Amino acid sequence: MSRDPVPIGRRVAYLRVRRRLSQQSFADRLGKSKSWVDKVERGVRSLERVSTIREIAAVLRVDAAALLGRDVQPAGVAERREGVAQIRAALSAYPMAFGRPTDREVMSPDRLAREVRHAWMIFQHARYPRLVELLPTVVTEVHRAHAQDPQAGRAAVVEAYRVTAALLVKLDEGSLAWLAADRAMSAAAGDRVLLACAAVQLGQVLRASARAGPVMLAAASQIAPGTPEEMSLRGSLLVQAGLIAARAGDDRVVGELLDEAAELAAQVGDGQDHYRTAFGPTAVELAWVAAAVDVGDGPQAVARHEKAIGRDGWRWLPVEHCAAHLVDAARAYLLTDDPANAARVLLRADSVAPAEIRHRPSAREVVAQVARDPTAPATITQLAINLGVL
Repeated sequence: MSRDPVPIGRRVAYLRVRRRLSQQSFADRLGKSKSWVDKVERGVRSLERVSTIREIAAVLRVDAAALLGRDVQPAGVAERREGVAQIRAALSAYPMAFGRPTDREVMSPDRLAREVRHAWMIFQHARYPRLVELLPTVVTEVHRAHAQDPQAGRAAVVEAYRVTAALLVKLDEGSLAWLAADRAMSAAAGDRVLLACAAVQLGQVLRASARAGPVMLAAASQIAPGTPEEMSLRGSLLVQAGLIAARAGDDRVVGELLDEAAELAAQVGDGQDHYRTAFGPTAVELAWVAAAVDVGDGPQAVARHEKAIGRDGWRWLPVEHCAAHLVDAARAYLLTDDPANAARVLLRADSVAPAEIRHRPSAREVVAQVARDPTAPATITQLAINLGVL
């Protein structure tokens, strides 16, 4: 994706201030005049000689690539890519399906269920690098258990694929996320509750596809809104359908679906996490924010965001859910030409769930977009530089 880089002069000025150097002291260290430094920082004078750029970088104690605004690979990227490759390998392995012998005992359904619950806990705490490490083993054990007995522990199988799909969506691994969600749907076939659970992740994966909306509604129609658990599932599917409609720009359908979800949420209440949905009134309000952003209604998105974070239910949501919402809130503030508040909520997200900002490509792009604004605070520029997106 192409983007306009921050002018090198502005980057020099930021890094100079960060090093607590005045223009005069900076100029002295470079053997230049204060006027020369001032013109560089204001963009009046261009920096074209590589040797000069290297001298400036040395004085500022940064890499020349960072000074030039070239993408710098953040810490952990190589490890994450290797981890994703291992998840892909685990999803692509079918040794047990063809009767290949195993040299060790298959994990019991109870233990497999505990492992999957642990994986969900790590996801909801937004510890994505750790989950990348764990999932290849979890997926492999799921395959082994399912091949030995397709019925025993089927819920754990579906949940393992669900959490895998949820993580891969975060990491912008769309095709692999679709594979995991599709596996969850296949494993859930014949069980309306498990199928609805799997469909929630399928909706996340296929958010940009208008054809996914009817799938969400079909799955929701199989769940009668009786118990809080059933209402949470049905409501979560309506939310996914609403967000899909928002991507398609269909305001009327968005309103109908999220209003219906809100009615169910009012009966469930906040502070619940039935079937790993965190469904409740506050979650629906956050979905309204995301929908408003997608249809380009910045003022509505900002108003709903500021209302939502004042609710008691906000404090009861999983860390991952809150951090993801703060990224949506930053997009909302950008729509209203408010980079200062966009920066504020991004920094808050980075504080409560660093991996949401540092390991999620779409969040990193929002950080870069905010930091490119000439009026953006220095704190977000520093974060953008640390992430290698400026």
